Amino acid sequence: MHVAALQMVSGIHVAANLAVARQLLERAAAQGAELAVLPEYFCVMGLKDTDKLEVQEAAGEGPIQDFLARSARELGLWVVGGTVPLRASDRRHVRNSSLVYAPSGQCVARYDKIHLFRFDNGIEQYDESRVIECGAEPVTFELPSADGHNYRVGLSICYDLRFPELYRAMKADVLLVPSAFTRTTGQAHWEALLRARAIENLAYVVAAAQGGAHENGRHTWGQSLVVDPWGEVLAQHAQNPAVVMAQVSAERLRAVRLQLPALNHGVL
Repeated sequence: MHVAALQMVSGIHVAANLAVARQLLERAAAQGAELAVLPEYFCVMGLKDTDKLEVQEAAGEGPIQDFLARSARELGLWVVGGTVPLRASDRRHVRNSSLVYAPSGQCVARYDKIHLFRFDNGIEQYDESRVIECGAEPVTFELPSADGHNYRVGLSICYDLRFPELYRAMKADVLLVPSAFTRTTGQAHWEALLRARAIENLAYVVAAAQGGAHENGRHTWGQSLVVDPWGEVLAQHAQNPAVVMAQVSAERLRAVRLQLPALNHGVL
């Protein structure tokens, strides 16, 4: 199964971001992808954190969700909408939600980010909890591929990457990590964390990232990549918009898991 991690440098205008996302999705489909993953905040990187509140949508309705459903249906792709700001329990917060659309255009899974990013090195300060309400449950979905295999796919978002227990609980074949890592934390830890999650779970990892200098002044690390269950980086791209393509193989999963059966996945 061919998968695509889509890298973006999202700006402050939703319509412009959706246009770029559509171009990348079309490129992925043309290259034979079955699954395409957009990055965290693909639809907007606002001038301030509270800009998310202005574009939030109710679950199941709204222009961003309509865009994802239409793109999946028209392109015949499994599309993961990195994150979409969905309505929370109060007006001061949103859920940072990863939505999965089948080629039919139906939304088949939703994961709300559990671990919210906080960072302060004296120069950069971030605290997602000011605007985002955290989720509580891990989420997986089943993806029947064209080659006849059924993959269990686990959902996560960005800062979740630092919490290995989430990934172990999912017992997945493919782990998705749409992200917007800062340049500082990404340079230090991004690849190491992604490879670790692949190795310890004997699973593929597909990480779609924001990568570049944004209109709001933020600089994200990028390096969207796909890692195989032995920890080998199959494909990657440093900065700027890109389609990162790689192949997920059920045979490779079986071969690696036979060598280390103690993990006892019982999936493939």
